[in-house]
Amino acid sequence: MADVNNGVAKRTRMSPEERRAQLIALGTQMLADRPLEQVSVEDIADQAGVSRGLLFHYFSSKQDFHLAIVREASRTMLDRTAPESNLDPFDILHASIANYVDYVTENRDTFISLLRGSASGDPDMREVFEQTRTTMADRTVSDLHKLGIETNATTELAVRGWIAFVEEATISWLRDPRVSRDELIELNVNALPAVTLARPPRA
Repeated sequence: MADVNNGVAKRTRMSPEERRAQLIALGTQMLADRPLEQVSVEDIADQAGVSRGLLFHYFSSKQDFHLAIVREASRTMLDRTAPESNLDPFDILHASIANYVDYVTENRDTFISLLRGSASGDPDMREVFEQTRTTMADRTVSDLHKLGIETNATTELAVRGWIAFVEEATISWLRDPRVSRDELIELNVNALPAVTLARPPRA
């Protein structure tokens, strides 16, 4: 890791794995106050106390570096929102949504970067976000039976729609918080049984 003395970064020897992890961590930290496209290779290299050329020893391009940052941000979000298995089923859902809302609130720019990645023209960026959504959907579907909800093709599809609802409701709330945090969490939680228990149209 780089030591700083009188404003000058001093390079510290690291293993290739440690250096790569450090560069990704610095990039992820930068997402807290700037969008992904403004995460500068030069700024990262300066903070790490390495040359710009060395950074490209670990990443083939700026886009490859940004992709690694987005993957790490996704992993962090999934870790933060992982279900707490020691709780009752409804409390598991409530805690997961509360953790999700808090993560997005604390890491607004990071989350928006993830959303932008899902809509970008880069298939690798889209894949990261789709994998994130799929993991969240699979977690939810695996616990539906604990809530007394049958798991089938219809409810699995409904869960995917519910996740999109939670994303949009949370982002809209950040832009215009006319309800409290607790009210937003209850809205998101109560929306799950509402969409999964909706009766399909008659043939």
